[in-house]
Amino acid sequence: MARAKAQAQSKPSKSKAVSKADLVMGVAAGKGAAKADVKAVLDSMLGKITGHLDKGAKVQLTGFGTFEVRARKARTGVRPGTTEKITIPASKYPAFKPGKSLKDKAKR
Repeated sequence: MARAKAQAQSKPSKSKAVSKADLVMGVAAGKGAAKADVKAVLDSMLGKITGHLDKGAKVQLTGFGTFEVRARKARTGVRPGTTEKITIPASKYPAFKPGKSLKDKAKR
């Protein structure tokens, strides 16, 4: 039993991506909260970030980073398998710029 808890609290390996469920489980275990409550808070937070990005606003989390919507210009491309030139329309996409403290922690 103690071994299972130790494995759950250990750092994830670099080859495995951390899922939303892993985050919920880790926060719930660390704070002694119910998984359902942590999941509801995480879903609400992600929904609010998405809503603000949809309106074109930046979302800045001090010490973590900034979420924003960036624009790509229209450009000319080549259709794969042929030499036909096509026009790729302008588009918008979500982007994340990490903050200084997040960059510093990732360097370790």
